[in-house]
Amino acid sequence: MRESFDVAIVGGGPAGISAACVLAEKGVRTIVFERGEYAGAKNMFGGVLYGHDLARIIPDFAERKCPVERNIVESRIWYLSREAGFNLAYRDQAFFDQLRNNVFTVGRAKFDRWFADQARARGALVVCSTVVTDLMKDDAGKVCGVVADRPQGELKARVVILADGINSPLAGKTGFRPEPRPEHVALAVKELIDLPEETINARFQVEADHGVTTEILGETTRGMNGVAFLYTNRSSISLGIGANLAALSQRRVRPYELLEEFKKHPMVAPLIQDGKPREYLAHWLAEGGYDTMPHLCGDGYVIAGDSAMMFNALHREGSNLAMASGQMAAMAVYDALNKGDVTRKGLEGYRDLLKDSYVLKDLKKYRRFPSFLDSHDELFSTLPRLKCMAAREMLTVNGVTKKEKQGRIWKKIRKEMSLKSLFRLVWDGWRSVR
Repeated sequence: MRESFDVAIVGGGPAGISAACVLAEKGVRTIVFERGEYAGAKNMFGGVLYGHDLARIIPDFAERKCPVERNIVESRIWYLSREAGFNLAYRDQAFFDQLRNNVFTVGRAKFDRWFADQARARGALVVCSTVVTDLMKDDAGKVCGVVADRPQGELKARVVILADGINSPLAGKTGFRPEPRPEHVALAVKELIDLPEETINARFQVEADHGVTTEILGETTRGMNGVAFLYTNRSSISLGIGANLAALSQRRVRPYELLEEFKKHPMVAPLIQDGKPREYLAHWLAEGGYDTMPHLCGDGYVIAGDSAMMFNALHREGSNLAMASGQMAAMAVYDALNKGDVTRKGLEGYRDLLKDSYVLKDLKKYRRFPSFLDSHDELFSTLPRLKCMAAREMLTVNGVTKKEKQGRIWKKIRKEMSLKSLFRLVWDGWRSVR
């Protein structure tokens, strides 16, 4: 640990390993510190990844046996009341062939371990079971290395890349990023449910290796700003639900209670019937958006991925932003090292790269979306209930004329939501995504 490196990376997730792959391939002496027993040990659950950003780092990832669970060929959006719901689905032949692996599911424990092996193969040193507890600084206040929780744990580095997630142990101690406020964070609970591969294929109407993702809004979060999801893996289903941390605290709702209620919903229960729970975990999501991001670089360091609050709440994208930001952080650091200027000014190229990419453009475009969700609880309570009521009324054949049914529906809507409230909802929603 007395040895010095060009770059020290804190965190062995998608952002950190992406940076390590790029730097190591360019011959930069790079070390990665991962607090888990192995990369992915703290991410035992499944999720979705995006082929475009992974391919920019490892173009032949499929040939290198990336542990893909299922190639996603259909995306669904559900809008649910307590007892009913709407289902909007999109399936495209392009995702079967020319756009294969545009989105795919993985088990993060397997994927992160595989990804770390790719970085090692390129020359990076990945040190696991090690927590970085502090940052070293020189007399001028410039970051010049890290302090790890092991004997003689000080390690010098010309640049440090911080990529240890939203609940970074370093954030509060070093102040490189403010501690996230509860209203800017969602707490999600997840469960992995084992089912035979053939059962999943039949229930989701797919063939082997193909899968479906489902994103869910509505009353499932008891009126709180939150979402749920359901993803298909090869022989399991990833099921989860989360809500704003501040709302959970104020209402004293236990997240696992939301999950158990969600599993009993009539649109969910048939899909997981006879499944066997295998894993359970909870984690934070950085949902504050563009306006909660810290400054992305300083003297001797840059911040990437969840550590930088990079999460697209509308499109539920995080891992791709992490990989893209990790790659761009590496490119900027490499340029700064070659120029011999690793001060904040010398590392500003990182932000320039992000500004020219989809990462900051998308985050900036949707910067109002988190506050839109926070200010419109009716999206998670009144509105899904009224929409499902209207559908039930119109689909029930009971001898009542359609005109009379429409009158009943409109009367109930006006009783619970004024025209002014409806107009404000539509107007605020449009402004948040335009």
